[in-house]
Amino acid sequence: MRWSIWISAARPRTLPAAIAPVVVGSALAWRDGAFVHVAAGLCLAFSLLVQIGTNFANDYYDFMHGADTAARVGPRRAVAAGLIAPGVMRSVMRGVFAVAFACGLALLPWGGPWLLVVGVTSIVCGIAYTGGPWPLGYHGLGDLFVFVFFGLVAVCTTYFVQAGRVGADAIVAAVPIGLLVANILVVNNYRDAETDAVAGKRTLVVRFGRQAARWQHGSSLATALLTPLWFFARGSSAWVLLPLGLIPMACSHVRRLREGGAPAELIALLGDTGKLLAAYAALLATGLVL
Repeated sequence: MRWSIWISAARPRTLPAAIAPVVVGSALAWRDGAFVHVAAGLCLAFSLLVQIGTNFANDYYDFMHGADTAARVGPRRAVAAGLIAPGVMRSVMRGVFAVAFACGLALLPWGGPWLLVVGVTSIVCGIAYTGGPWPLGYHGLGDLFVFVFFGLVAVCTTYFVQAGRVGADAIVAAVPIGLLVANILVVNNYRDAETDAVAGKRTLVVRFGRQAARWQHGSSLATALLTPLWFFARGSSAWVLLPLGLIPMACSHVRRLREGGAPAELIALLGDTGKLLAAYAALLATGLVL
């Protein structure tokens, strides 16, 4: 029972956000004959631990800020529900980030000392997303944080520690991953707009409204689905166009967000947004390898 509480608090539906960038960055390294399985594994461990640590921080700090209350319409949060004491969640959060830091240190032989900056910044921002004196998520910067760290930084760093360089292809591949990860946040904040506004959590949905959120969500999907054309135009085989098979699924997500509906429907869409991200990363990686 206790383990199930911690597994739920880790938010498994969000973990594709940690896995997808490492898969795509490693696929690029494989394509270029530079794949290093140990370095790729350490990147995956670091990314997963930062994601889980950020989720624990979010659980703890949202409770402390009053954003998670009985009025919340989303999935149950462990601290707010009284399942885990705030002090315990804070301690475990710190432990998870400490292990993530150790994984980052193990990558130094491949990436060099500059990785310390990347690792520490990633962990600090994971905490600062909802914690600290100026929480990023409470000032409309959550989407930018997710795009940068789970897109640009994660994909490019994964590629760099294996290939020793970062080229245009790595940057371009990082863009759709970052946008699709950010869409998880868009759907989550779309659902919680009213309770976030009461708690003073000024997400982009709260600031600019649901219509702007729908535009962001749809344009991110369109950009992601157009990105494989870049690789095809640069000489990759038609296999790289595999993600285009997700167009019907993407269109259904746009329709479901537009229609809104009960919180349960948006919770289901949140899970399906993670599945779309996972499918996109798997198909793009397969196309790059083939």
